[in-house]
Amino acid sequence: MDYTRIVKTLREGKSFPLLLLHGENSFHLNRLLEEIVRATVPVEARDFNYQVFFAKESRWEDILAAARTFPVFSERRLILVKDIQQFSTSDLEEFLPYIRDPAPETLLLFTADKIDGRKKIFQEFKKKGEILEFRKYYPNQIPSFIQDEARRAGFKLTEEALALFCRRVGTDLQEIHGEMMKLFSYLGGKSLADVEDVNAVVSDTRTDSVFELTDALGRRDVAGAMRLLGRILEEGMAPLLVLNMMVRHFRILWQTNELLEQGEGKDISRRLKISPYFLDKTLQQARRYSSYQYRRIFELFLETDLALKSSGAHASALLQGLISDILTEGRNEKGA
Repeated sequence: MDYTRIVKTLREGKSFPLLLLHGENSFHLNRLLEEIVRATVPVEARDFNYQVFFAKESRWEDILAAARTFPVFSERRLILVKDIQQFSTSDLEEFLPYIRDPAPETLLLFTADKIDGRKKIFQEFKKKGEILEFRKYYPNQIPSFIQDEARRAGFKLTEEALALFCRRVGTDLQEIHGEMMKLFSYLGGKSLADVEDVNAVVSDTRTDSVFELTDALGRRDVAGAMRLLGRILEEGMAPLLVLNMMVRHFRILWQTNELLEQGEGKDISRRLKISPYFLDKTLQQARRYSSYQYRRIFELFLETDLALKSSGAHASALLQGLISDILTEGRNEKGA
């Protein structure tokens, strides 16, 4: 059973005797937890019918005693046990008799960062209850998440605003949600956020400037790349970090170029986990260099990395020389 069906079942007044929520995506896991609490026990009945235990500091005997207690002035009881991965295997096995015959009036809800599905307890759990995994989002899933959060809040973003928002917020779903709420508050009565709105709310960081730099290199924009490099170094970003971001960008371009040569154009976004909103730009930039030129550029990266770590040369001069060499290499013919 998935997230949507669990919520629908609870809202219809039905319940489960056993639920286990686990995974790296704590944002959606906690959101479902809130839905479960709201749907299972009324606010006025929670003092008697809702208990939270933390595995690290709780005894399995106390949890089972609470699970077997009848609800008071309510149809159901909710017992939440967090971080069950911190129980020993022997402690987990103490729950087996209850799991095989759970109290119908109680929802026993477990959460965990990670579980070993091969263990006997989880095999038994599946027979009587539901196990739901919350997987970490990949970068190419972030635009859809942002659109969904905007829809929940009652507004939309233009394509350009969405692309800018994606570039600035990273992949932490909780942080993204916070920035979305800031943007929603800023919009007031507006229902459509544009680039100017995103610029006003989501701060222009040094990381954003590095993305602009790598884009300038992809476009072979010498003046723009030099200007952005100067700004980034003035703001205090470490030269090796700047180099690493350049290497990362050109690695994606090289991989994209190879897939294009193999006729894999339609599947590039999924295989390289590139957001669909950045795919066209990536394809355009990837085609600007040949396989030979990519090999030469990565030789330049290695030379610059060694020089930054060992020579007494000024980091700014080394990176400026690298940019000049990359863009010169980009103008050379294959094998020249």
